[in-house]
Order: sequence, then structure tokens, then C-alpha cells
Amino acid sequence: MEKSVEYLKQLFDLPEVKVKQYSPLTLAYIGDAAYELVVRTVLVSRANTQVNKLHHAASNLVKAETQSRMIDVLEPHFTPEEEHIYKRGRNAKSYTSAKNASITDYRRATGFEAVMGYLYLKGEFTRMLDLIKLGIAPEEAQE
Repeated sequence: MEKSVEYLKQLFDLPEVKVKQYSPLTLAYIGDAAYELVVRTVLVSRANTQVNKLHHAASNLVKAETQSRMIDVLEPHFTPEEEHIYKRGRNAKSYTSAKNASITDYRRATGFEAVMGYLYLKGEFTRMLDLIKLGIAPEEAQE
């Protein structure tokens, strides 16, 4: 996948980015999409089932409450750089709020998504996947 991200940059003539200069909310924006794409890919690959069942399963894994619980598992495994990005995302002043989550869960989820966006934009897809696998393992065990 790292090669795919490089190809995307080359194909669309995208400039090299200094990921650390992006706002944490911008990182969370792309991280949300990257994480959801991974979740949907895993779910679709595991079962060719009704779309509403896939949507329900995906919604359970991408909601703020679940991402907040994942942080408890992931934070001890973060590199210092990832920890810094997480805290920037968690502490960012967002002008929106989650409809069905506490402010604490919402902020922690934003930090999680910022880390995912950071790793995605840096081209560290393997690291992103390893963290996602580590984080969703306890969630899948509860099902």
C-alpha cells in the first residue's frame, strides 16, 4: 500500500507534504476516512452479506465510543511522535461535536483519527494497519 500512496501522489502530481505542519483536525479528517476504509475492507472481505448488516458492523467500529476504548489499548504502543499527534488531536478545539458520544470520547476519537491520518499521509500504512488490528482485537472479542 505504501507504493500505492506514492503512486497516488505521483499520478495527481501532489507536492510532498510536511505532515507535522497539518492541523490535527485536518489529520483527523483524512484519518477518519482511512480508518473507515480499512474497517469496511475487513468486513466486506470476511462476509458477502447484506449492506445494512455491513453498515451496522462498521458503525460499531468507527463510532467515537469504540475509538476511545481503542486508545486505552493503543496508547502504550504509540511512539513518542504518535503520542504527540494523538494529544494534539485530542486537545484540538473542534467546532462540531458528536451526536451520540460524550465530549471525552469524541476528543479521544479525534486524537485516534489524527494518528491514523498522520500515518496515512506519511505513507506508513503498515504501521497504521498494525495499530488498527491491535485496537479492534478487543472489540471483535466482545462480539
